Amino acid sequence: MKKEFLKNKRYHILNIAPSKILVLSFAILILTGAALLSMPFSSRSGEWTPYINSLFTATSASCITGLVVYDTFTYWSTAGQIIILALIQTGALGIITLATFFSILLRKKVGLKGMILAQESLNSFSYAEVLRLIKKIVVVTFMIELTGAILLSFSYVPKFGAIGLYMGIFHSISAFCNAGFDITSAVYDGTFISMTPSNNDPIVIYTISALIIIGGLGFTVWRDLYEYKKNKQLMFHTKLVLIITAALLISGTLFFFATEFSNSKTMGPLNIFEKINASFFQSTAARTAGFNSINLNDMKEISKVFTVFLMFVGAAPGSTGGGVKVTTIGVLIMVVFSQIRGSGDIILFKRKIQQYTINKALSITGLSAILVITITTIIVSLQSNFKVLDILYETTSAFGTVGLTLGATSSLNTVSKLLIILTMFLGRVGPLSFAVALTLKSSKRTSELIYPEAKILVG
Repeated sequence: MKKEFLKNKRYHILNIAPSKILVLSFAILILTGAALLSMPFSSRSGEWTPYINSLFTATSASCITGLVVYDTFTYWSTAGQIIILALIQTGALGIITLATFFSILLRKKVGLKGMILAQESLNSFSYAEVLRLIKKIVVVTFMIELTGAILLSFSYVPKFGAIGLYMGIFHSISAFCNAGFDITSAVYDGTFISMTPSNNDPIVIYTISALIIIGGLGFTVWRDLYEYKKNKQLMFHTKLVLIITAALLISGTLFFFATEFSNSKTMGPLNIFEKINASFFQSTAARTAGFNSINLNDMKEISKVFTVFLMFVGAAPGSTGGGVKVTTIGVLIMVVFSQIRGSGDIILFKRKIQQYTINKALSITGLSAILVITITTIIVSLQSNFKVLDILYETTSAFGTVGLTLGATSSLNTVSKLLIILTMFLGRVGPLSFAVALTLKSSKRTSELIYPEAKILVG
């Protein structure tokens, strides 16, 4: 009887939907991280940390967001910072990816279920070569982070000494994983200022920007670019990601340069070279990584609104970034232009976009917008002392796993913090789960009943 029970239980576990297992893996990672961060050894003072704040920090790190209730360096001990860094790295690559990698490393067999889970975790097109892809992803990730740490150390070590090496490692991992956690307060008298002193330092500005961009392109794009010499062509997905990413980077840079150029509280005091650096950095970080090189609170309202848009869009699928993803926005843009032209088909690069892809893009965008608006409305109703734009900024930052803040996070009450925690979690696993669920729905058998078409006036 016992043997039969265990067999049935094992069968039940193995038949859990992959999307549910991915969500569960993130939940376990967050809860484990929260438990560790609440311990006395994780805080610099040696005291217990309130669980709600430990949970908030663990969620922010695991979901590679960057929103904080405490300054990372001044509050957390070295052990606490290392735990945060481990959560960032694990959250970016995914527990499934890392577990599969170490199974390969230890020469353990990975079954079909494991390969399917890994494929879902990477948001890859196929699981046929997923094991080979995972090995490349993990190795390349560590190589890029090491290169970033070395480059940043060229700037940090001469300025700050031995701690500059630690700063280089921490910021390289945080930037590549699009997390936005920083420890700059270690060398600026405990003041939280992110990258604002570095607008005159191209090594820091452009190394961190490059790490953010590379991390935000996605694993599938990396592989396609790497194999370009052999294949002599790029996938449609890669082309779309590169085009939308470049368009957002350029338009964002020009926008911030124009709107904040003469703002005496942000870019006004900077020289032209520093203004260009700050504009590009803000355009890069606003989509997915919570670093900032100008004072966000003092930006013009129009700049804050544009930042909300960039945060909502986010990075590419299968990347370390969040948001509804650049390909989703790319599909929606193509739909709009197709309607303007009066064309029934969506064509780009001589390829037709499938209807289920369009439906998926619309569903993800709609559900994400509803989530952000709902959470914003609830928090504003709970804490009327905040402006709507400030909470919308915070909520979108949480959903897009960005981490930029106008300072509201540390002043949120417990219920509002829980809502932001939920938003960060859904922002990390939600769009992926929506996409997987919609894909599974489309593969099921259709109803045998045929219904007449409904005519509805819209617009």
